[in-house]
Amino acid sequence: MKLAEALNQRADLQRRIAQLRERLSNNVKVQEGDQPAEKPEDLFRELEAALKQLKDLIVSINRTNQETVWEGKTLTEIIAEKDVLSMHLAALRATLDATNVRNDRYSRNEIKFVRTIDVNALQKKVDYLSRDLRVLDSKLQQANWTTDLK
Repeated sequence: MKLAEALNQRADLQRRIAQLRERLSNNVKVQEGDQPAEKPEDLFRELEAALKQLKDLIVSINRTNQETVWEGKTLTEIIAEKDVLSMHLAALRATLDATNVRNDRYSRNEIKFVRTIDVNALQKKVDYLSRDLRVLDSKLQQANWTTDLK
């Protein structure tokens, strides 16, 4: 199995576990005299099996990410780099959003807001970092589709 397939399977398992939690919540309490639509015991067994399968899959994914070197870095390092770059971009984009303060002034006596940063320079930096993130993500996707799960 390729790493990308395992990542897809992990996402599916996480959705299934969330659905099982919902189904359990819906079936653990019924009106007196009624029967639940599904047996909670069966749902618990299904949940435990899905959780064990998820744990095993996560261990394999993490092992593969740590042991696989792609262009001189482990996949774990590339993922960390991508996560930090995403956080950096989010902070810069939030800063750009904050510069879009409207001046709804009705007279000269009201407070006027002025920008304290060069918005054009910041936007260029966001554009460059966005490009870097897309390139990094493409490399990571390529590695995921060519790496066998360990």
